Amino acid sequence: MYDSSLLGNDFTPYYCRDGIKASIDAPYDFGKSVDLVEMPFSWNLDDFPFFEYTSSRRGISQGLADPARVYDVWAGDFEYLYTKLGKGVFILTMHPQVIGRGHRMLMLERFIKDLQSHDGVRFSTMGDFANRWKAAHPFAEATPGKRSKGI
Repeated sequence: MYDSSLLGNDFTPYYCRDGIKASIDAPYDFGKSVDLVEMPFSWNLDDFPFFEYTSSRRGISQGLADPARVYDVWAGDFEYLYTKLGKGVFILTMHPQVIGRGHRMLMLERFIKDLQSHDGVRFSTMGDFANRWKAAHPFAEATPGKRSKGI
């Protein structure tokens, strides 16, 4: 029903596409829309990059960010969605082994209370949201190369 891996938008779901082609001497071909909703994902709304120490060939991510800094990033993105866009989906990605530390849980509780204080905010599973979004944006196969209404 939905995917959450394409990173094509921060807050607006859209129908995925198949057969995307990029060419150096022709216009970009967006491919054909498929009946699969992309639920937008963003690394800045994921707890792992902020809090976990990782090492790779590309370098070291220090992790262990101050929860107040993470709160500010998440609250800033939410404020942008709420005040500038007015509608959309705000998807936090949290890993129990990451967010589940005492000081981080306190930050998360504070953040949830802040979200609840805004009119019109509703908490939902991604599946329920995708169902509501699909009902409001019925799938109609788009012409290849054209963007669907959902984007």
